[in-house]
Amino acid sequence: MNLAKHLNTFGQYLLHRHGERVHKLALNASFTCPNRDGSIGRGGCTFCNNASFNPQGRHPPTIAEQIAAGRAVLAKRTGAKKFLAYFQAYTNTYATLEVLKPLYDQALAEPDVIGLSIGTRPDCVPNAVLDLLASYRDQGYEVWLELGLQSSFDRTLRRVNRGHGFAAYADAVQRAHARQLPVCTHLIAGLPGEGASHSRVTLQRVLDLGVEGLKLHPLHVVKGTQLANEWRRNEYQPLTLDEYVELAVTLIRKTPPDVTFHRVTATASPDILLAPQWCGKKWLVLNKIAEQLGA
Repeated sequence: MNLAKHLNTFGQYLLHRHGERVHKLALNASFTCPNRDGSIGRGGCTFCNNASFNPQGRHPPTIAEQIAAGRAVLAKRTGAKKFLAYFQAYTNTYATLEVLKPLYDQALAEPDVIGLSIGTRPDCVPNAVLDLLASYRDQGYEVWLELGLQSSFDRTLRRVNRGHGFAAYADAVQRAHARQLPVCTHLIAGLPGEGASHSRVTLQRVLDLGVEGLKLHPLHVVKGTQLANEWRRNEYQPLTLDEYVELAVTLIRKTPPDVTFHRVTATASPDILLAPQWCGKKWLVLNKIAEQLGA
């Protein structure tokens, strides 16, 4: 089934805005995270494994090399000729402007890259960085700030060792919107100690603050994480496929149609995925969500 028939997908948004298909190119700029390097904590979030974001290790190819490789794959698969440089791995605003600007500029120097999507934490977006991103948008580039919130409940954020609270997210959104920067918020369903009602409340709090895009993720257990240890001790039970589909459909239906969905599921590579196994079947999940939305 065609998911775009039932919700406002990011791909459709880009198609309408730019008149042609535009795809994200995922990049790794070798950043780290304040929740890993000791600035606010070590070990990162309990569900985070380096390899799930950083399969190339700490020394990936250059930005230009990564764009060339991604371009070749996507152009062959989809025919796309325009791209967004998606700085995905780790915290992509966690550096000085002297470090960040050359990296962003390298991506935008590619003639077929029409903008940036910057994945980061809400406690790592100082005004100077937001000003830099706004300056690119003022030049006509498509620019998105992607904030990993996951939950609006501080108790949950503490439990998963997130290292920030909901107040940091609210502050970051307010400052981004003051600069006309669109925000895409990442939300995880099935976090430890949370049920469907928590996800519904988190969504409403995010919508009340204002948001332009959303990413929904089912929490999955991967090797090399604290969550994996909890799962092995039967202290954590992931959502079933039916539970996630039902919850995702509920959240989508509660979201205003002008909010774009950048993603409604997430996967992990088979070599690190422990549970649930359905998280390795992207199209099964998407088709079930589309089916329920069309019912």
